[in-house]
Amino acid sequence: MNGSKQHWKKRISAAGRTEPAELVITNGRIIDVFNLEIIEGDVAIVDGVIVGIGGSYEGARVIDAEQRYISPSFIDTHVHIESAMVTPAEFARVVLPHGVTTVIADPHEIANVAGTDGIQYMLDASDNLPLDVYVMLPSCVPATPFEHAGAKLDAASLEPFYSHPRVLGLAEVMDYPSVRRGDDGMLDKLLSSHQHGGMIDGHGAGLDEEAINVYRAVGVRNDHECVTAEEAKVRLQRGMYVMIREGSVAKDVEALIPVVTASNARRCVFCTDDKHLDELLQEGSVDHNARLAIRCGLNPLQAIQMASLNAAECFGLHAKGAIAPGYEADLLLLDDLEHLSIAQVYKAGILVGANGQYTGPQLQAAEIPSRLLKTFHLPEITERELQIQLHEDRRCHIIGINPNSLITTHLIEEVDTVDGCFHPSVDRDQLKIAVLERHHHTGCIGLGIVKGFGIQSGAIASTVAHDSHNLVVAGSNDQDMLTAVQALRHMEGGLAVASGGIVLAAIELPLAGLMSTGNYVEALHHMKQLNQALSQIGASSEFNPFVTLSFLCLPVIPELKLTDMGLFDFSTFAHIPVSAESTRTPDYVSG
Repeated sequence: MNGSKQHWKKRISAAGRTEPAELVITNGRIIDVFNLEIIEGDVAIVDGVIVGIGGSYEGARVIDAEQRYISPSFIDTHVHIESAMVTPAEFARVVLPHGVTTVIADPHEIANVAGTDGIQYMLDASDNLPLDVYVMLPSCVPATPFEHAGAKLDAASLEPFYSHPRVLGLAEVMDYPSVRRGDDGMLDKLLSSHQHGGMIDGHGAGLDEEAINVYRAVGVRNDHECVTAEEAKVRLQRGMYVMIREGSVAKDVEALIPVVTASNARRCVFCTDDKHLDELLQEGSVDHNARLAIRCGLNPLQAIQMASLNAAECFGLHAKGAIAPGYEADLLLLDDLEHLSIAQVYKAGILVGANGQYTGPQLQAAEIPSRLLKTFHLPEITERELQIQLHEDRRCHIIGINPNSLITTHLIEEVDTVDGCFHPSVDRDQLKIAVLERHHHTGCIGLGIVKGFGIQSGAIASTVAHDSHNLVVAGSNDQDMLTAVQALRHMEGGLAVASGGIVLAAIELPLAGLMSTGNYVEALHHMKQLNQALSQIGASSEFNPFVTLSFLCLPVIPELKLTDMGLFDFSTFAHIPVSAESTRTPDYVSG
């Protein structure tokens, strides 16, 4: 708690009822997240801080809660703001009405494109918002040595950021092999975070018990990559916080809630990780996670505790997460507990959301450095560079999509060929996929085959391609793939759907090829047009095709992925050829 003696005297007087509080919320039912009970009484607030609860308080301003529940607001424990494809200010306008007043952000996406310039922009652009944006510094840029990112960040690059008051530590450590080997570069980052009193986030996708032991031995405190209750239990047994994720691709709440008990719930929190703008607006942020958990049978008060107090304690935010004296007045008025219907959202005692709409102060967009608006550096591409030479080979390694999961299946199937090259087949649901390095004009192009999009014609392309954010394109024919690529070149980054040689829909993301520079309403309009175009070309409606496409490039997630250097097998942590009968090197073009 900060403030002068005069501020403290004012709080003491209001808490002791000798002077009126600045704000009193009366006639409400207070959610006690410490005992999981409901308290009848007032909430007294001074300087944006709760100074008293219970009984009756006088206030210069009084708000009648009308018997609504007074709940602590929610905290998203791990989120990439860039995945919403809008700037931090616009992101705040979107999530605040959903009861989220604090996020723990990892600017890993923009850092992979623009390095320290990207991190600095996210810190500057999230300053003085009615949303508290804390930052964990990207630990793996690039994520692995098996791809080309826009930047490389070592411990020395990250060191200056630890002095920033909103930097809490080191973000998701996803390069487990480097940790296991004790590589100097990785150890330097881990030690630097420890020396600055920072925390360390985990990324334990596909890791067994021994690997989790290794992570804990170097101070990794949490994991958001559990996909089964058994995996979550292993992490809880080793003292980790389990972040129960529900994003646009990874939807893990229903699978993980069975692990939550009265005994271990205090080590469980919620996060979104990566969630697109349209789903944030339609479903919400971690408020959606909590609703799903309640629907799965979790006690509503327990779900609220996980979304507030547990999350705050996980990151040492000791003045957040509860309706109690000494805690920040970040709170919600809820109409009910079953559906968590949010009537009003308060940040530091100021109304910032009501009935699903942002009501806070006008937000000014931060200035965007010109360097971040010119990140598209791709040589001219022709059909020749997109050919997958198979010769007489017909059996190929294929990336199999699992709807609403980051994990793919490693398939081996026969494919069609024309003149010794792979020929996409909509009947077999076998499309061509390519990852084009877009940062340094290297000319590297990784080529592969993907199954599961259901596309009947055309192509989709994106410069949102985790984690190096090269250009990824998948399609039923080379001509439409090139059309989509050209559209992104013209826009300096974005998402596009092409068919019949024309662009059916697109959204411009000129900010690092990841974010729109406009407001979220404009971005949403373009996203709706993209969704209509996806339906027009027959893409599957079981999952978000663009979000799924973006994660097909992430080699630190099982099983088979594609980088700009070729097809990547997670089980061997190495590139493999497309042909299942070949010992040739991976199919890629290096400039």
